[in-house]
Amino acid sequence: MLLISMLIFFLTVCGAAWLSLFPSGRDLVRQSLAYLGQWTGHRVRQAGRRGTHGAGALADGAGVALRSGGRMLRRHYLTALAASVLLTVPPLLAWLVSGRGMLGGFDGDAGEVDPQVAALLQGEQLAAPAPLPPVTFTTAEVTQVRPMLDSANRNWRLLDAEFAQRLLMVFKIMHERYGYDMAILEGYRSPERQNQLAASGPAVTNAKAFQSYHQFGLAADCAFLRDGKLRISEQDPWAMRGYRLYGEVAESVGLHWGGRWTMMDLGHTELRVPGTVRK
Repeated sequence: MLLISMLIFFLTVCGAAWLSLFPSGRDLVRQSLAYLGQWTGHRVRQAGRRGTHGAGALADGAGVALRSGGRMLRRHYLTALAASVLLTVPPLLAWLVSGRGMLGGFDGDAGEVDPQVAALLQGEQLAAPAPLPPVTFTTAEVTQVRPMLDSANRNWRLLDAEFAQRLLMVFKIMHERYGYDMAILEGYRSPERQNQLAASGPAVTNAKAFQSYHQFGLAADCAFLRDGKLRISEQDPWAMRGYRLYGEVAESVGLHWGGRWTMMDLGHTELRVPGTVRK
């Protein structure tokens, strides 16, 4: 459908250029309209002779109208050309750029969900893990990477139910398949906190209030647990391997992973729902 629309647009532009640049083209169009008017009048007059006198008058009127249209087009061809462009080009351009991928940074579908994972998501309802002690989030390693993490919200009940189940499935697969235990660093984020983080600079986030899926319980930042401590640093090879696996598993359950962004956020995942965040 897109290719057909582009072809129609291309032919329309070429035809308009032909009429505006070549007088012979305009003469051909006028002659064609005049011939069409004469032919139409002749055919209708023939029908009128076989029928009523009113049909002959209708034929004369149709022929005169078409010839008048040809003369008007000759006198005002620039106006007609401009009107055709204004009527056809904007709707075509609007349709062409209005696809769902227009703002892919905000909305869009995730990759295909792994069939086995999809079956598990349909049946099994996973329970959220017990909350970790607050001191877990205030160690030197954690505060160096995430200095405002102590005030973050980690309540699973504030997350969207479908997103929470998918994220819990990721946690389960990471533990059972790869031996990584995971913890949520931040889930739901208030608009006020989002603006506060945005004010800290682009190194933290570019999203302001309601421009992040965190405000809708559809996003979470996560990290790994080893020996009872959070491992966040990207300088840790063990953690970096975990982030890569985490991204693969998250995408297999239909989530978007922040590790594919230009400004990578390796621990971030979100469930994109079109029309949710502000553009």
